[in-house]
Amino acid sequence: MVDNPVVRNPGEGARVKLDGLVRMFGHTRALDGFSISIEPGEFVALLGPSGCGKTTALRVLAGFESLDSGSVVVDGKDLSQVRAQKRDMGMVFQSYSLFPNMNALNNVAYGLRMRRQRPGPRKAKASQLLELVGLADQASKYPHQMSGGQQQRVALARALAVEPRVLLLDEPLSALDAKVRAELRDEIRALQTRLAITTVFVTHDQEEALSMADRVCVMSAGRNVQTATPVTLYERPATAFVAEFVGVSSRLPVERIGDEIVVFGERCAVRGAEQAISSGTLDALLRPEDVAIEVDPSAKEFVTHRNFLGASTRLIVQVGEISIRVDVRSDLAAELEPGTRVRPKVVSRDVLVAPRMNVSVADVSANGHPAHV
Repeated sequence: MVDNPVVRNPGEGARVKLDGLVRMFGHTRALDGFSISIEPGEFVALLGPSGCGKTTALRVLAGFESLDSGSVVVDGKDLSQVRAQKRDMGMVFQSYSLFPNMNALNNVAYGLRMRRQRPGPRKAKASQLLELVGLADQASKYPHQMSGGQQQRVALARALAVEPRVLLLDEPLSALDAKVRAELRDEIRALQTRLAITTVFVTHDQEEALSMADRVCVMSAGRNVQTATPVTLYERPATAFVAEFVGVSSRLPVERIGDEIVVFGERCAVRGAEQAISSGTLDALLRPEDVAIEVDPSAKEFVTHRNFLGASTRLIVQVGEISIRVDVRSDLAAELEPGTRVRPKVVSRDVLVAPRMNVSVADVSANGHPAHV
């Protein structure tokens, strides 16, 4: 067994800077001044709705798409005009993209063969990488003989074989079933941490982004709306868009008194959105865990739906003409049947606000999600 030539020390990954990227497709601006800096060895997820530009940004970084303006800089070198083959990056696609006429070992070794590495070292390294992704016993199998999860592991090993400075993952888990997706998600993160390789991961799945990445970049309309750690992104979203895209939020019209707002009859500090405070009409953006309830037969608010989620149960509570979501422990939810009168109160230390948006009860589906989400 030769020493593993792939494993790096922390900090040996590449530093990546995307600066002012603009990419037009006809009259459509897929990237509109998108910028982000990624530290060596960092795992960054690009998260956003369909059409936000996240895949285009990844393809620009890989060299598969040209730029109308902006720059791609890796370790201080501008690669904007460098061909994809010369950028020293490995890419894993959603569709696996394995060669059907090659077994797992030869698929992994393909990039090494293109680099004219001798057969002996090439085979040894490919075998080593298959062992690294847990597929040492699958080396002789062809893609059609392997499960989707196994194929994606082979694709990952193939991308790592050429020892790329940057690893690019384009929604690699979206074609897998839920159980395999969760398992492979953990394996990819553990492997990335071990290899200390700079990684950019594109996904529309917020759970994947929050559980895997060091930082998450939320994109909208080709722009970087907020980049932060998963905890900061969830607990301190910079905008209403981020608050509503990452996690679940309920909008509740509120009254403003000076620099505070009144929610369920209690004064609360305001988190961010100072511009909205001066605009006059406000909505509070409440996470399900921001609200607690107690049974009160005299209350005007009442439970309309109850959705079991395992350890917690999500309640939909009617507050005037608005429906809000409230999470409670499932062992406490038995008495909270639809129709139960409850009194809500805010338990968070401050509340994010945004300009008023009219959302009626008809806009909220039975599972508590706004119809437009």
